[in-house]
Amino acid sequence: MRVLVDDDTRGVVAVLVEIVVTPHVTQNTTNPASAIDERTTRHPGYALSQRTRMRIEQILGWFKTVALLRRTRHRDTVRVEWMFVFALAVYKLVRIGNLAAQAA
Repeated sequence: MRVLVDDDTRGVVAVLVEIVVTPHVTQNTTNPASAIDERTTRHPGYALSQRTRMRIEQILGWFKTVALLRRTRHRDTVRVEWMFVFALAVYKLVRIGNLAAQAA
């Protein structure tokens, strides 16, 4: 089981290890007292989860800035869901255009 959290602290990592979960948290490389050591980061799954996290966070950042979803304009769940689906469709169209330009 993998759990993605942002907190590279000894407390969070200890709790994850205690419940037998591999801590796939982002390693704090600027601080030598990082709670994540090479035993976790040497596995291919750790690198994969970090790349996946980056991809997901880029999409969420795009939603907040470009698609104006930082604060929704509606309170109705149906309308907010529609806004989200519409923003996701636009993101995919932009991504398809960028991938087509790279391929050419």
